[in-house]
Amino acid sequence: MTAGTDAHARAVLDKAAHENFPVAPFFVPHAWRADLMAVYGFARLVDDIGDGDLAPGGRDAELLGLDREQSDDRPAMLDAFEADLRRVFDAGGTGPRHPLLIRLRPTVRRCGLTPEPFLGLIEANRQDQRVSRYATYEELLAYCELSANPVGRLVLGITGTASPERIRRSDAVCTALQIVEHLQDVAEDLGRDRVYLPAEDMQRFRVTESDLARPTAGASVRALVAYEAERARTLLNEGTPLVGSVHGRLKLLLAGFVGGGRAALKAVAAAGHDVLPGPPKPTKLSVLREVGATLRREG
Repeated sequence: MTAGTDAHARAVLDKAAHENFPVAPFFVPHAWRADLMAVYGFARLVDDIGDGDLAPGGRDAELLGLDREQSDDRPAMLDAFEADLRRVFDAGGTGPRHPLLIRLRPTVRRCGLTPEPFLGLIEANRQDQRVSRYATYEELLAYCELSANPVGRLVLGITGTASPERIRRSDAVCTALQIVEHLQDVAEDLGRDRVYLPAEDMQRFRVTESDLARPTAGASVRALVAYEAERARTLLNEGTPLVGSVHGRLKLLLAGFVGGGRAALKAVAAAGHDVLPGPPKPTKLSVLREVGATLRREG
């Protein structure tokens, strides 16, 4: 990689510092950190493509073999990105073009990762181009199966701890975290013409999209957010035994994800379930407290 493309890749990876819980915190083994960051780079870039948040100038399009002017053509970018991902898994080919996928190739080989979780994340972003509303909670869960659950499965794959039961628990945690993020970002998502609150629930609580566009939430919106938050809490509780099924630093890492979710739910509740002025965010101290509490319960 040239210095320019390497710097471009680092700009994407630098976003890891702003996540709710560190993607690869200081305590994880060095080998895990490199692999977790490689997977994060993939997930971050595919989300940036799907959300139209790529760096200006069209460099990512050029790296994927497209014209710079195609940088804003999200379906074309996702197709090119998938084609480059498939080069990661093509042992006899020339290899991927994008620097973040070049970084991913050693992780895939070292950990024996399969294409399916990565393809799921790409498909979730394709779905975001076609689907902006979800009729039922079941439809939303199917979306989370693509947009969130692959991340947990990749973490288990990188750490060599995957099993059917752990995957089931991980899926519950990841879906819960995705729902919490949707609740925090109701106003931002509406600005992108996306609503992740199931339409059947909005009707039940007599909430309209006009209600979601207001500066602050009325009683009906707060009741709806509380209802969806309780669903996320139930999923998080279902997945929490995952923490007690592993040992050492992986236990601490997974407790971080669960604790981060619990702290985010408490922040939403502390805001009176009014998420419209902006995302209610937990403090670092509250996250640490929830991580500690999770470790005590699951240790």
